[in-house]
Amino acid sequence: MKEIDWKRKLTSRKFWTAVTSFVSMMIVATGGTENTAAQVTALIMAGASVLAYIISEGLTDSANAGSGTDLPEKEEKGQ
Repeated sequence: MKEIDWKRKLTSRKFWTAVTSFVSMMIVATGGTENTAAQVTALIMAGASVLAYIISEGLTDSANAGSGTDLPEKEEKGQ
C-alpha cells in the first residue's frame, strides 16, 4: 500500500474543495442554513490557504537551508 503524501494533500486545492463541499452539505443535510454552510466553507478555505502557505514556505526554507541563498549573490568589488 502506498503511503499518503500529506504535504501534497494539504496543499491541494482539490482536496480542500472536497472537504468544504462535504462539510457544507452535511450542515445543510442536518438542518443548518445555507448561510451557515457558506460561512463555515469560507472559514475552512481561509484556514486551508494559511496552512498551504505555511507548508510551502517551510518546504522552500528547508530546500534552501545551507545553500547560502540568503546572502547576496553579487558583491560590488572595489567599493
